[in-house]
Amino acid sequence: MSEFSKSVEEGLRTTYARRLFKPFARAIVQYNLVKPNDKIAVCISGGKDSALMAKLFQELKRHNKFPFELVFLVMDPGYSPQNRAAIEENARLLDIPAVIFETDIFENVYVIEKSPCYICARMRRGHLYHKAQELGCNKIALGHHYDDVIETILMSILYGGQVQTMLPALKSANFEGMELIRPMYFVREKDILAWQHAYGLNFLQCACKFTADCAAHENNSKRQRVKALIRDLKREDPQIEQNIFKSVENVNLSKLLAYKDRSGLKHRFDE
Repeated sequence: MSEFSKSVEEGLRTTYARRLFKPFARAIVQYNLVKPNDKIAVCISGGKDSALMAKLFQELKRHNKFPFELVFLVMDPGYSPQNRAAIEENARLLDIPAVIFETDIFENVYVIEKSPCYICARMRRGHLYHKAQELGCNKIALGHHYDDVIETILMSILYGGQVQTMLPALKSANFEGMELIRPMYFVREKDILAWQHAYGLNFLQCACKFTADCAAHENNSKRQRVKALIRDLKREDPQIEQNIFKSVENVNLSKLLAYKDRSGLKHRFDE
């Protein structure tokens, strides 16, 4: 193990324990995300969130209160040589034993005009499930964090006309016995950025071979507008982020006009 990787791991036990490892462990305990004899594919996209998640899982494994296995899985959907090299270099720097497999997702998505990013995300997740299952895993772990969760809640309301959230665990409908988990559920993005900058790490900004285009249009995206909205609201009320998060924990069905369950839409005044 390199001295750099040792310093990163020591930092997760000391400087960043409260802000990174503790919320990571809290989500795992609170939502029962890791169970005895699990084999988890820790999915690394090339960004800061999944790289940190990999290091946090390595730290969790060292505690090893019960047996479980980890596979650090990287899917190359058609990265440019520079992006592929950047992912490999970060894995080497951070001492992450990455298993890399290749797909042609980017080439297939390139010709799609309507919702290419949505289709790309669905295809990538399907390939991750398939490869993880092939390697004997029963779970895949994704690096979505607290800020992703609250932004998704607002995006669902403002742009989707529905109230829903990004769940910390979700059983796959298409891959029997597989489950998706999000152990970064309570980790704040500002703390991930502080960790990244402290160690001078450089990660991909967009999991796409058209990274430059993604960056150019980033400020026009719905998610960026929601980020800006939350920042503005937080200036007036520091509790706004917690309130958004709690809104999907404290749903009062008696005050809703309608709601959905597995059997369909239920209108309150039809009951």
